[in-house]
Amino acid sequence: MIAAETASRPAADAARTPLLRIQGLVREYRLPRERLTQAPPVLRALDGVDLEMAPGESVGIVGESGCGKSTLARTVVALEAPSAGKVWFDGDDLFTLKGRDLLKRRRDLQMVFQDPYGSLDPRHKVERIIAEPMEGLHVGTRGERAGRVAEALAQVGLRPTDADRYPHEFSGGQRQRIAIARALITRPKLIVADEAVSALDVSVQSQVLNLMMDLQAAVGMGYLFISHDLGVVGHVTDRVAVMYLGRIVETGATAEIFRAPAHPYTQMLLGAVPVPDPARSRRRRARQTADQGPALQPQAAGQSKPACAFMPRCARATARCGTERPELKPVAGGRLAACHHV
Repeated sequence: MIAAETASRPAADAARTPLLRIQGLVREYRLPRERLTQAPPVLRALDGVDLEMAPGESVGIVGESGCGKSTLARTVVALEAPSAGKVWFDGDDLFTLKGRDLLKRRRDLQMVFQDPYGSLDPRHKVERIIAEPMEGLHVGTRGERAGRVAEALAQVGLRPTDADRYPHEFSGGQRQRIAIARALITRPKLIVADEAVSALDVSVQSQVLNLMMDLQAAVGMGYLFISHDLGVVGHVTDRVAVMYLGRIVETGATAEIFRAPAHPYTQMLLGAVPVPDPARSRRRRARQTADQGPALQPQAAGQSKPACAFMPRCARATARCGTERPELKPVAGGRLAACHHV
């Protein structure tokens, strides 16, 4: 039934309008000031992010901890408002929608959170947890919701009778399946998965990832997959965007970026992935810098920083990198990279 509904969407509309379009997205947080006479420092978690994805596409967002991936995820699903920039979902500017219009749009946009233990209310049975998005959106009667819950449980490999159980009665992998079922219940066009398998054992990760890929093939939904695990991203995504300190520094087809990364940071990031060949591993380590990546830091009023955020760690850096911000530009292999020297 779900697959039929998805297939009936006009192909021409899908080709004409990106499912998700992000333009110039900025998200700043004002932090407590140290002194009353000082302006409060500002943490810029997103610094001019541009991104597009097509209907049914799977796009990965990768980068070190603290680069702004989760902030991007929360902003895309309108849990946080941007300080500047736009987010269009299926042709609508999310942050101009109000009331019922925003509720209708949320039906097509769902999120799977990182922690399968903390994201499910332990006081409620699985049926209520999964049906919660439908109740919040005032979709269907109680009987129709129960039918949808049974259907969603079957889709994620659980039994309809599991609807009468509590979250503590399930393993971590099963709880994440319940979280995915909750995201599926409204039959969305896009699911934002924020580190959706990072809290699971490796064997369970594989099961959940295969499930998500199978559901994508059956239903035709898109995934925005936020992760620091490059192995996971390489397995499940069509395209990848690499983030560094709130900026996207490279984007393109996953296979092409993994084969021949263009940006120095992408090269460093992929060079840190363990490989079974000792000689190859030694060559990779020789190309890496010794320091760990910096997390996002608050910026005091009047404080300046290099135009290229990666400049302090880059072996290719020149004076131009300190004064002229590199913008995403086409490079070999159909990719975009934000570097003056590629």
